Amino acid sequence: MTAFVNEAYTDFSRKENADAMRAALANVRSELGREYDLLIVGERRKSAAKLESLNPSRPSEVVGIHQKGTEQDARDAVEAAHTYFPDWSQTSFKQRADLLLRTAALLKERKLEFDAWLVVEAGKTWVEADADVSEAIDFCGYYARQALKLANPEPLVQLSGERDEMVYLPLGVGIIIPPWNFPLAILAGMTTAALVTGNTVVIKPSSDTPTIAAKFAEVLLAAGFPARSFSLLTGSGAAIGDVLVSHPKTRFISFTGSRDVGLRINELAAKTPRGQLWIKRVVAEMGGKDAIIVDQETDLDQAVLGVLYSAFGYQGQKCSACSRAIVHEAVYDEFLAKLKSKTEALSLGPSDDPGNYMGPVINARARDSILGYIETGKQEGRLLTGGKPGAGDGYFVQPTILADIDPKARVFQEEIFGPVLAVAKATDFDDALRMANDSEYGLTGAVFTANGANAEKARRQFFVGNLYINRKCTGAMVGAHPFGGFNMSGTDSKAGGPDYLLQFVQAKSIAEKVG
Repeated sequence: MTAFVNEAYTDFSRKENADAMRAALANVRSELGREYDLLIVGERRKSAAKLESLNPSRPSEVVGIHQKGTEQDARDAVEAAHTYFPDWSQTSFKQRADLLLRTAALLKERKLEFDAWLVVEAGKTWVEADADVSEAIDFCGYYARQALKLANPEPLVQLSGERDEMVYLPLGVGIIIPPWNFPLAILAGMTTAALVTGNTVVIKPSSDTPTIAAKFAEVLLAAGFPARSFSLLTGSGAAIGDVLVSHPKTRFISFTGSRDVGLRINELAAKTPRGQLWIKRVVAEMGGKDAIIVDQETDLDQAVLGVLYSAFGYQGQKCSACSRAIVHEAVYDEFLAKLKSKTEALSLGPSDDPGNYMGPVINARARDSILGYIETGKQEGRLLTGGKPGAGDGYFVQPTILADIDPKARVFQEEIFGPVLAVAKATDFDDALRMANDSEYGLTGAVFTANGANAEKARRQFFVGNLYINRKCTGAMVGAHPFGGFNMSGTDSKAGGPDYLLQFVQAKSIAEKVG
């Protein structure tokens, strides 16, 4: 097999690519309002209650109509997955890896189509959508190669008179709960990691982006994954989530989302109902309150761009987004002036217009929560720019900077998940590190500095799962930046890294006396 190479991003400055993207958007628009079924190990089901996913740029536009799965659907999905697990687990790593490579190829063939669905259903701009699809392709290709390494692990020490080996076995039925903010990339990564290691899965996508999940299910089937190896169960997390997590035949839960939901899942999974034979495993990637430190010795223009893109890319709706900037007092005022100018030049509007750098936030609830935090921030500091809803019918929020924020303020401590940046002043680098680490989260962080000693200090003392030096804190690349954080940011799962698949298998040591 060839060495892994990250998928190249589409260059939309080229006319032929821009024209192809417009055609993909037109094709997707022709499918808007279509109804999708539940998939319970290949069986298509409808329900009495429906949910509608909306275009956050134009909320009057229904993207897809989906079924609201019931508790019985959830129980059926887990039971059916458990029944098929013995068959699927006996397929070889090679067979499953081949299916994953086929999945990657199909996603690549349909790249612009998925770009368009992400624009319409998730409110991603063209560039952000293309990065999402590229990451999904990367996960498939990378995990296929990692699976083959599990099939041929490093040899053990061989004792005299013995043949000693270790093999990796799949766990069982997994519940896959992906988020709406990376509705293809994280969905694909979590799902394929579980499938390629021989597990069967029940996928419960976000109710904000179920159409993208339905389209990915089509790809899995087209690639050759057996219909019985996975189920797609849309619906309210409050209605069916506890059933999926608590079921005694559920073996593991792979979750990406908020801290509160992640803690709830962990609590439920820790209980052992009658008939459960194992301790459930939870793989959780949760929130962040990520900080970028701007030292006095740095290229200030590069630091401004790093903070700008980290804070306002995809409207700040990334767990890795910069929501805190901690700036040395010697460059504080100059940094704010430069950042304010750059921020006010950002274009905000519907995500299908490639001229817009920022699109909408995901839904009305998110918009209202973000605007509420901004009002709090006005009391806790100084509004430098933004602070209002954007123009138009969509869920638009202006990119907002709150300056002179106390490190204990709510907007400096609580995850907002929107285009809101809180800026604090540090007296020196040690003070900045102290503020950066004063958080219940520990996902990503960045340092802009030309001081080698300070960069080394950050390597040792900045307590985050993903640290970036002299670059933005978003945009982790599969294979290069294994992703996952500390503390309330989750279980440090290191998605896209060489250790990730180990969370979906159990190791069996075998010693045979010979001679």
